[in-house]
Amino acid sequence: MRLLTLLVLRLMMAVLLCLTVAIACLVWEAHRSIEADVSATATRVDQRLQALYWQHLMWRNGISRGSLMPLPDWDTIETQSIISPGICVTFGLPGTEPRKLCSQVEALGPPAPTWFSHIYLAILGNFPPVIHPLSIHGESAGPVKTAADAEAALRRAWREISTVVDVAIMLAGGIAILAALMIGHALLPARAIIGALENIEEGQLGQPLGKFKSTEFNHIANAVNRLSARLRQTNSERLALTARLFQVQEEERRSLARDLHDEFGQALTATTALATVIETSVMHDRPDIARDARAIVETQQRMMGTLRTTLVRLRSQSIEELGLEASLRQLITDFNAQSKDGIVFRLHMAGRLAELQKRVAIDLYRIVQECLTNASKHGSPTEVSVRLEHRGTRDPHIVLTIEDDGGGNMDHVHVSDGHGILGIRERLAGLGGSLAIANAPKGVRILAHVPLDGAA
Repeated sequence: MRLLTLLVLRLMMAVLLCLTVAIACLVWEAHRSIEADVSATATRVDQRLQALYWQHLMWRNGISRGSLMPLPDWDTIETQSIISPGICVTFGLPGTEPRKLCSQVEALGPPAPTWFSHIYLAILGNFPPVIHPLSIHGESAGPVKTAADAEAALRRAWREISTVVDVAIMLAGGIAILAALMIGHALLPARAIIGALENIEEGQLGQPLGKFKSTEFNHIANAVNRLSARLRQTNSERLALTARLFQVQEEERRSLARDLHDEFGQALTATTALATVIETSVMHDRPDIARDARAIVETQQRMMGTLRTTLVRLRSQSIEELGLEASLRQLITDFNAQSKDGIVFRLHMAGRLAELQKRVAIDLYRIVQECLTNASKHGSPTEVSVRLEHRGTRDPHIVLTIEDDGGGNMDHVHVSDGHGILGIRERLAGLGGSLAIANAPKGVRILAHVPLDGAA
């Protein structure tokens, strides 16, 4: 999950939690407000009834009466005006039928939804009535029962809560949108840092990160810049070491080829000559020895062929003496001559290849040699095509394409345990080039790109 989405979700959870707590507080305050209105209404009605009774008693000149007199009509508009909305009052003198007076309900707003009514009553329950015994002239005039009408109380609670909740939801939505914009703007440096890390992963180490407003992101950017600088230094050292190792390798190959040619080759030639003399000398007297000598000559000839093949792989003097083009033609000719499976190796060259520096020419020669060896060893192609081109004038570069029809898979090439592809990548990295491996129509295609602006 993206960091921006995660932060916005956490913010929304916090807002919803605060909103839930606020709604709970509003519900509790509404409940207490209704209870307070019930108690206040009970007090006002009690006072109203007592005032009516004494007023009626004085009109009748019965102030000294010892018994109660019937009250006049108390359930009038004047009495209803002192009853809070949504509250009912029930009263009746002893021996009379109690009468109920309620205030208007419609002024409290629309009816509450059913789900709200169920939740409200399940949590807080019904409102308990307030019963005041009315005592006049020392005698009980009956109880005055004041209670909140359930529907009216729910309407009032819903009106107060829904109004505040609507405002709170709009505020929460606005806070969420503004917070998302602010958090998104604050996290913009993260994209730049991720892009810099991706560039480092791809080997692009020359684009340092700038300064950010946030101190934390500045610390991260400085760490990424230090990492990039360290990688640049490490890569430079590695490339220099790789170039030196390839140079030492070529020198060792030349030295080994010279020793094999001078020592081993001469020994094989001498042995072959001696075996030929023995064969000629005893051909008539000892035919068995002549056969053994002939077998020695044949073995020596096979060893000479193997030695010549090894010298072709080891020596690079031909590149210095003949140039890259002639050396590649000779290499293709040798592979065609040594092919035992009928593999046909083809070569196409174009451009100013003779202008290449010795190091570039030797590395390209070794890359072609390694690719041809891999194609003949690890695949079963019938044709291997090599194409080497010098392209561009303003931006000169070398493009090397090697393609076979052996039905291989690029994935197997990438996960191969051998060091051939690794060596090719190292040679190209030393030249500032790149390597791409892809599936060809019938096999595998290897594409190498070598810029010549700094290398040649």
